[in-house]
Amino acid sequence: MEQQTLPITMKSEQRRSKSSKSFQTSKPSLVMAFFSCLAWLYVAGRLWQDAENRTLLASLLKKNLAQRPKMLTVEDKLTVLGCKDLQRRIVEAEMDLTLAKSQGYLKNQLKQSGSDPGKKLLAVIGVYTGFGSRLKRNVFRGSWMPKGDALSKLEERGIVIRFVIGRSANRGDSLDRNIDEESKVTNDFLILDGHEEAQEELPKKAKFFFSAAVQMWDADFYVKVDDNIDLDLEGLIELLQSRRNQESAYIGCMKSGEVVSEEGKPWYEPDWWKFGDEKSYFRHAAGSLLVLSKNLAQYIYVNSASLKTYAHDDTSVGSWMMGLQATYIDDSRLCCSNTRQGM
Repeated sequence: MEQQTLPITMKSEQRRSKSSKSFQTSKPSLVMAFFSCLAWLYVAGRLWQDAENRTLLASLLKKNLAQRPKMLTVEDKLTVLGCKDLQRRIVEAEMDLTLAKSQGYLKNQLKQSGSDPGKKLLAVIGVYTGFGSRLKRNVFRGSWMPKGDALSKLEERGIVIRFVIGRSANRGDSLDRNIDEESKVTNDFLILDGHEEAQEELPKKAKFFFSAAVQMWDADFYVKVDDNIDLDLEGLIELLQSRRNQESAYIGCMKSGEVVSEEGKPWYEPDWWKFGDEKSYFRHAAGSLLVLSKNLAQYIYVNSASLKTYAHDDTSVGSWMMGLQATYIDDSRLCCSNTRQGM
């Protein structure tokens, strides 16, 4: 029995010895594998960090390149210089045009006026009228305003008088046709084709009148008159002759007055808040009769597109004069109390 069990014992011992040897040999391998994993993780981390750094550097480089001034080629420089030169020439042309207008360039003047191009007029008098004022016009023609041959003789003295009217809101209707027919008979109208004849458009009428008058006639003065006064024509001519050498003359019955801020009341001013806490208009010539010298009328013509209008034509004209070196001439003879009012 002893001989039979001995080999078994020896075999089990051999197995134990082999397993202990294999464990001893695998231990260094595990350590090496562990360090290999650490090395792999380190290398992978460095590679990932390097990739992030490269991405960051690339973005910074891209931003710097975008901020750096672009290198212009010779063709680019020539294009830029050409654009600047063209812009300069456009500005110079606009300045020359404005200067020409301000110094007396009058569009279609000789063609439209029909007057002697070598003779300068003393005054152009525009009498505001409306579609329903034919009876008033007939009264005017029979009182202070000449008609027919007498009107032509007055023009030889240097005085042009015209009734000033715009066009109907419905262009070409009976209102326009009646004015055209009357104008053919009397030949004493200045028709403002670009202006709509309406009560709410009255402040803009001054811009159209002075602009049209300056283009059609070369005169020392341009006079706006309402159709509710009986004008002393000879007295006005005498006054204008005495002021003929007056530059930048703004002549009229100078006044001021309260700004009406309550909507619905007569003379309501929508822009009342612009006139300060006292709500008082600035000094201006009364609208019944006001006179502008040639250069002031030309200023309105040149800048008509940008001039602000208020609720009334006289305050609108007064606001345009405030920004200029205008000479204000307050003449009491032009006040309503001294004009033969009663129409």
